[in-house]
Amino acid sequence: MPISILIVDDSATMRGFIKRTLQATQIPLGEIWEASNGKEGLEQMKLHWMDVVLADLNMPDMTGVEMIERMTRDPMLAALPVVVVSSEGDQAVLHSLAQKGVKEFIRKPFQAQMLQEVIEKVLVASE
Repeated sequence: MPISILIVDDSATMRGFIKRTLQATQIPLGEIWEASNGKEGLEQMKLHWMDVVLADLNMPDMTGVEMIERMTRDPMLAALPVVVVSSEGDQAVLHSLAQKGVKEFIRKPFQAQMLQEVIEKVLVASE
């Protein structure tokens, strides 16, 4: 069954890298949507069905943290698995996000194998 993914990152270069990395995995990909900040990410979530969100934290207009907080308050989005893909290393921030329902964290830079394993783990856990 194809997996649809939303990539939320303010860097077009990083979104492209993540997309190419996804295409290099064995994940059966469906649609891949992109957003450059949390606000655009929320808009994409309301327009399209997706199986998982890959989100950076530090973005203009609306950060990944703010986007995740809004997702938790929206019954239609609260169960959507979020994987944080960030260079953020602040343990207090990461702990806070885990309490808000973030399933996994991937630290930039990363390899295709790690991305595939984390996405598969998150999707199995959400079934």
